Amino acid sequence: MTEPREIAEKLLDLQVDFIVAEVSGDRFAEVIARDVRDVVGVADTIIFRDVVEVDQAKRTVANIVDLIGGSPVLGTMVEALAGSLYADIASNTDYTLGDVVDREPVEALLEKIFGMHQAQERILERLTESPLIATVAAKFVDKLVDDFMETNKQIAGKIPGVGSLVSMGTNAAKSARKAAEKAGGSFIGEMAGKGAQFALKRTNNAIREMLRDAPVHDAAMEFWDLHAGEPVAGLKEYLSQQDLVDLALIIYRIALTTRNKEYVGVLVDQGVEVFFEKYGDHTLAALLPELGLSEQVIAEEILRYGPAVVEAAKRNGVLAKLIRERLEPFFLSEPVLAVLAGN
Repeated sequence: MTEPREIAEKLLDLQVDFIVAEVSGDRFAEVIARDVRDVVGVADTIIFRDVVEVDQAKRTVANIVDLIGGSPVLGTMVEALAGSLYADIASNTDYTLGDVVDREPVEALLEKIFGMHQAQERILERLTESPLIATVAAKFVDKLVDDFMETNKQIAGKIPGVGSLVSMGTNAAKSARKAAEKAGGSFIGEMAGKGAQFALKRTNNAIREMLRDAPVHDAAMEFWDLHAGEPVAGLKEYLSQQDLVDLALIIYRIALTTRNKEYVGVLVDQGVEVFFEKYGDHTLAALLPELGLSEQVIAEEILRYGPAVVEAAKRNGVLAKLIRERLEPFFLSEPVLAVLAGN
């Protein structure tokens, strides 16, 4: 008579073989389709907020932001991807910018930006409050005056008798400039600096009117259209490969150093609360379409990678070993052996 333990071990072998067969070959696709359907069916009976609490979700999202945002892989990929992207852009003549980005959303974006009058006015107001504006304006006016004087000198030099007069005026202006600079000033720029903030405030209205009434939007779209028909490779004229890599790393550093700030946590918590308010009463299955998923998509993604992983685990014996480890405690348990013994 066969001993109960021997029978249990034979049953265990059969069970392991059965499960391995379930995840092998064509049968694997059938099993995945069945199991995904069953899981979605169960999910359709479960309300999201009944199984997930707001505080739990907040902690999970915070962990994702922290762990993924600080991943060494992400940091390495940013630099490598930026360099690779530039290399592709620099040589790609198969696509135009218009092929990559549609015109309609660009136009809508520009229209929105130029229509944000409240933001424009606030920026102008804060700009005129900056103590450095006077210095910038002074240097700007100095540069304009220098260029103007140099241009007039070149033109006057072509007219007999006028060149010497302009040269005298220029020399006098330079002497006055040097005297002012020795006194700690910057000639006309000094006067411009003193009145720069007042002048900027007076010109705010003109700038507002220009943004609102002038064809700035049309001009911006003309700029876009000029580039939209050109190959993507033309974008390399705007910056070098090192510039792109540096910019990508700077942006990544900003994101990396910002993700753990207290206020970012506040924003994450608010996002979770808004999500719960909108989708908390949905079933888990009803959330799938909202996320752009379906049974078919889920099954396809599993089948995209699953068979190769399973076959590799099957070839080296790891799959059967893992299945046996999970089932053996049951088949060799005292209750099962007692049943097999007829007790």
